[in-house]
Amino acid sequence: MATPARHPLSQGTHSVEIQGVTQRYHVHGTGPVVVAHSGGPGIFWEYLRMPAVEEHLTVVYPEPVGTGGSGRLPNHPHGYTRARYAGFLDALIDHLAIPRVHLLGHSHGGFVAQHYALHHPDRLAGIILYESAPATGPEFQAEAVRNVGEFARKFAGRPELPQVLGALQSVPDISDDEEFAAAAQGLLPAYFADYWAHEEEWASFRAAVGGSYISGLDADRGEDTIDDRQVLGKLDVPALIVVGRHDVICGVRWSEELHGLIPGSELLVLEDSGHFGHIEEPGRFARAVTAFVASTPA
Repeated sequence: MATPARHPLSQGTHSVEIQGVTQRYHVHGTGPVVVAHSGGPGIFWEYLRMPAVEEHLTVVYPEPVGTGGSGRLPNHPHGYTRARYAGFLDALIDHLAIPRVHLLGHSHGGFVAQHYALHHPDRLAGIILYESAPATGPEFQAEAVRNVGEFARKFAGRPELPQVLGALQSVPDISDDEEFAAAAQGLLPAYFADYWAHEEEWASFRAAVGGSYISGLDADRGEDTIDDRQVLGKLDVPALIVVGRHDVICGVRWSEELHGLIPGSELLVLEDSGHFGHIEEPGRFARAVTAFVASTPA
């Protein structure tokens, strides 16, 4: 007797074949559907679990291709452009069989979400750009270096600081999964407003962070540079922009720029957060996301 097919939004872990590649995803929570695309690229999806949000919304967490239980592209670790991620995202939304969903993109996932919203606005009820930016490149890198300098001055007395800065400096030389995971765990304190004030609470989160090395280059080994500043004014999707005041990589400067570029967008600055507001201020984060989804029904 044939086993009945599972509903694509039933709770738990699912897999679907997309372009000959396995796309794994996870469903948690109850309520209107939000697809949450994690960042990196390459970080395993689990860090983005949002239990406080799942109390009110059904959250679909894709494992981006190239990571975890999802398949690899033929040119792995190259070829993982945001356009490629957006293509898998579009096929996954088709598979969910919902006319319109809310899309949350965190960090690099925000770049993917912006791209998707610009090309498929009819598929979205709303977009949540969580620790994102309108562009990458030299200006983005210079801002990150400035923010890391402020972090180093703020925590100059911490004996762990040299190890964190060393992990940050190792990033350009990463070439395999083991080095990537080690660097991700090593640099993590820089991504919180004050990791050491909550070290006992967050140590297990840090220890669980892992990932797959993704080069950030396209299939021809070219840079996947992003600059959406000329087109975001045309974005016709309700948008909520969320940023932590102390984020070193996608800081307030970038979210304010996104807010100015995207018509009718809302901006929330989490004053006591870095890059992980869903961990640092889970209640405020969840209330904002839930209220936004409720105000922009699919």
